[in-house]
Amino acid sequence: MDRRTFLMAACAGTAALTLGSVSAAGAAPARSDAALLRTWFRSTFRSIEAMTTDFGLVTDKIDVSRGAPVPSVQTSPTNIGCGLWATAAAGGLGVIGRDTMERRLTRTVAAVERLERAHGFWFNWYDAHDGSLLTAWPETGDTVRPFLSSVDNAWLVTGLRIAADAAPALRPRVAKLLADADWSYYYTPYDPADPVAGPGQLRGGYWPDKPGKGEPTVHHYGALNTEPRMASYLGIADGSIPADHYWHLFRTMLPGMGQEQDPAGAYATIDGVRVWQGHYTYRGRRLIPTWGGSMFEALMVPLFVPEPQWSPRSWGLTHSRFVRSQIEHGMDEAGYGYWGFSPANIPEGGYREYGVDAIGMQEEGYHSLGVVTPHASFLALPYARSEAIANLRALDRDFGAYDDTYGFRDSVNVATGRVSDFVLALDQGMVAAALAQQLSAGLLQRPFRTGGFAAKVRPLLEEERFSI
Repeated sequence: MDRRTFLMAACAGTAALTLGSVSAAGAAPARSDAALLRTWFRSTFRSIEAMTTDFGLVTDKIDVSRGAPVPSVQTSPTNIGCGLWATAAAGGLGVIGRDTMERRLTRTVAAVERLERAHGFWFNWYDAHDGSLLTAWPETGDTVRPFLSSVDNAWLVTGLRIAADAAPALRPRVAKLLADADWSYYYTPYDPADPVAGPGQLRGGYWPDKPGKGEPTVHHYGALNTEPRMASYLGIADGSIPADHYWHLFRTMLPGMGQEQDPAGAYATIDGVRVWQGHYTYRGRRLIPTWGGSMFEALMVPLFVPEPQWSPRSWGLTHSRFVRSQIEHGMDEAGYGYWGFSPANIPEGGYREYGVDAIGMQEEGYHSLGVVTPHASFLALPYARSEAIANLRALDRDFGAYDDTYGFRDSVNVATGRVSDFVLALDQGMVAAALAQQLSAGLLQRPFRTGGFAAKVRPLLEEERFSI
């Protein structure tokens, strides 16, 4: 199957999944939980609606501290993707009618068709109100150099594929949009003679204002257990990058290299590639670290790709252990009494990465700093449902972190009691997807569970043998 044929097939939709096709981790919640989760979904989706402009794009965030929500000017490919899958989820759950869902998805796809692109991909920042390319940051006037991000484009492509699955009339338009999104643009082929220069990995991105492909980022995305693996899966699935790219990603860096802890493990040869199957140990628990130790690095991708079901003894184990480690860090090690740490709005203003330093490879790491991020608990629902719900209830009860109109605020400083004034599209998008998965197992996973995506990606995950 050539790449264009794959894209048409990928947008052709699939039959509805039965609950029997997913593991207990995605099973329907108890009736009492389901009512609460549906309430939380409705309020979360209202925040997405409040962030959506008349042009059809979801803004980066809204300030909900002043009564009427105040949206930002800017949006990104990730934010747009979040809006698409949240709308598809709302339609699938009956929160909005099917006609309304299709109308809104069509409006957003029409807006995406009008956005300026380069090399088949979308730039990192646009004005959400008219779709113009941002060259100055709205809040400061600082120059913005237009950039093509591999990971951000992956989340927009994910949203577009979900939209095409939810609204069949959009399939030809989405296929046409995706036909030019060739992931080999970001890929540096593997060079066994010089694996540093030729690592077989994806670049972080390009500034396309230079001749040829543009100016690349210095770094590649080398860590496997991070959110850029969605771009890796998409490229492998459509054939634009080779399948062995998956095996050139790092479970950990090699022993003796600068990283958070010296890993244990062993080499294994898989599909002809010598793979260092390293792992970290945290509180006696073996797992595959993320780059910074945050929840969304590990658990945003399985909202859409059923990694725990396709790889229960590898991905399924490490995801579950990652959640358990976050819980124990917050409740026991740090003694906050609350848990869940992931990049989010700083309660006092601004944005930064939060995480559990010991389960991330980066030596400086992401630290929790007493800031709990509600979307992290939603990501944990498939692995620790009762504890995640209890944690969210406590954040609402003790800090007023939940708003009946717009859902959970973005973050809470549990030491000071300061709650963020903002909700962010990225984090609300993860919350919406996590709740959709709990309320209707597989609803947003349909484009990735069958067809070319499953045929190319599932065998890799089934071959995976983490040393955990």
